[in-house]
Amino acid sequence: MDPDVAPRAIVAGHGALPGGLVSAVEQITGRGNALIPFSNVGLGRAEIESGLRDLLALHGVNVVFTDLPGGSATFAARRVQHDTPGLIVVTGVSLAALMDFVFCDAQMPADESTARAVEKGRAAIAAVAI
Repeated sequence: MDPDVAPRAIVAGHGALPGGLVSAVEQITGRGNALIPFSNVGLGRAEIESGLRDLLALHGVNVVFTDLPGGSATFAARRVQHDTPGLIVVTGVSLAALMDFVFCDAQMPADESTARAVEKGRAAIAAVAI
């Protein structure tokens, strides 16, 4: 892990996916500590929401990436977003999107870095047939 890379976003979702994505970002880029994994395993609605609130406050980040647009982590992040000015929620996260995000300059506004990450994630999806 690069000690000069501060946390910039939470990666929230189901099962081991958040930790797996952060681990993969770390393995490939060495910048995994820019992302804070948060799994909803064993948590109810209120616990997911309070967990996200706690992490946002603790790390001072304003971006939450979630796995499914209609998933519990996204619903919780959207509830938090209603009373957290400037919080950006990005759904349908992918490894390609996260890698782009961690390489954006930390001084870049969050709306710009997340928009770039979303475009990179979209561009990385392909169907390959033989």
